[in-house]
Amino acid sequence: MQTGDGLLVRINPLVGELTPNTLIGLCESAARHGNGIVEVTARGSIQIRGLTEESACLLAEEVDTLGIAVRSGVPVDTSPLAGIDPEEVVDPAPLAAAIRTGIEAAGLASRLGPKVSVVVDGCGQIRLGAIMGDVRLVAADAERWRLSVAGDETSTRLVGEFDADAACRATLDMLHAIAALGRQGRARDLKPEALRAAIAGFEASRSFAPPSVLPDISPARGEIGSSAGSAHLKALRMGGDGDGSLISPLAGEMSGRTEGGGKDRDLNDQPSPKAADSNHEHSAATDSSPIGIFPLTGARIALGIALPFGSVDAPTLTKFSQAAKAAGATGIRPAPGRTLLVMGLDRTAAATLTSTAQSLRFVTSPADPRIRIAACPGAPACASGIIAARDVASNIATKIGDDLDPTLSLHVSGCAKGCAHPGPAALTIVGDEKGAAFVVGGTAKGLPASYTAGYEAARGMGRLMKLLAQERKPDENAAACLARLGAKRLAQALAQE
Repeated sequence: MQTGDGLLVRINPLVGELTPNTLIGLCESAARHGNGIVEVTARGSIQIRGLTEESACLLAEEVDTLGIAVRSGVPVDTSPLAGIDPEEVVDPAPLAAAIRTGIEAAGLASRLGPKVSVVVDGCGQIRLGAIMGDVRLVAADAERWRLSVAGDETSTRLVGEFDADAACRATLDMLHAIAALGRQGRARDLKPEALRAAIAGFEASRSFAPPSVLPDISPARGEIGSSAGSAHLKALRMGGDGDGSLISPLAGEMSGRTEGGGKDRDLNDQPSPKAADSNHEHSAATDSSPIGIFPLTGARIALGIALPFGSVDAPTLTKFSQAAKAAGATGIRPAPGRTLLVMGLDRTAAATLTSTAQSLRFVTSPADPRIRIAACPGAPACASGIIAARDVASNIATKIGDDLDPTLSLHVSGCAKGCAHPGPAALTIVGDEKGAAFVVGGTAKGLPASYTAGYEAARGMGRLMKLLAQERKPDENAAACLARLGAKRLAQALAQE
């Protein structure tokens, strides 16, 4: 893919993890053929930047030489701990494998656009609520899967609950419906009647009666039981839970950062625009941050660390991989939320590796303010960047730290393309010809409320945090407060000495 700093290559390892030696080899290739920047995406893919058409071919040859088999076709995402997570409601790997097989058998990959994806969440220690999916399957219990479409956990539209076999069939039916829209089609483009038709057709093919769909159902989160009592399609909700807002300002609003407690939207709703310390023990019921200690089946554990703003230079990642190898790691898995999971450690080795990661400036705590800021490379790494986005983001995290409002989603973009966070954020700082523009409740392409010089952006954020602390009402989140204060108050705050 062409970007402002050359070609970008995205790699999804087929086996899910790389040995430390393999990751070291990949870092050496990134430095040799690209600009030496290695990234992990919000979905858990590895990216290498700064390639040319010639060097990308050389990189591909070295990836083959390293023995890295890569995924292709329609992404079907599961937790990086699938099958080895003792807290999973159910192992999602068999269902994901069945969906992949069905996609291949039906020839769907060539008919679907490159961004169409499926999410299968077994509800373990690492949840996938912040991952966008055209079709989402979330374990309701050990036997049933809740199927929804078009979004992340905060914006998806619930269709119903199925057993595993029926969930696979229904997912394929949904993908067929998307494919019928053409290569540009996405689940968000499907009309409610098309979704109902797909489910009705699916149920008819299995000789099951579809659930009753009544116009006077309460819009609360209750379920509509099937009069036929089908175990394969337990419920079809017809209420309107979603509020239709452009921003989900609480946890889960920032793509690839945290998972939120948002509600499924009903399939009648129109989709809205997209929107601890290092020894922390994770619980599926309380926390799904991919950072910290994860007990695995057996006696071993995994250690999750995050790349600052999803990016690191190849030499630094090489040093970390060498330390992981010395600590006895069996593998390193790229994971959602721009993180890496180091597999097969004991607790003593994990503590030692955590200290190394901290010295290399990796993120080792889910309380680190850097994980709440989306930032692209910006200038000078990207030719399109007008401001040094990651420098600005780093300065904000350093200077504001704990004072950064926890309900505020912040996006720092080098230019108006907004690559790091295409959807709206509570506050976006974007570079343009006038300096650093502050956009409230919109994307990097939105209308600025005010400006500062690029080098003043971090100080300007500090002034806005003081304004929020003074003006925010008890029942108000940061996004709502900024919107209420308006452009004039924001401009005044940014202009203060």
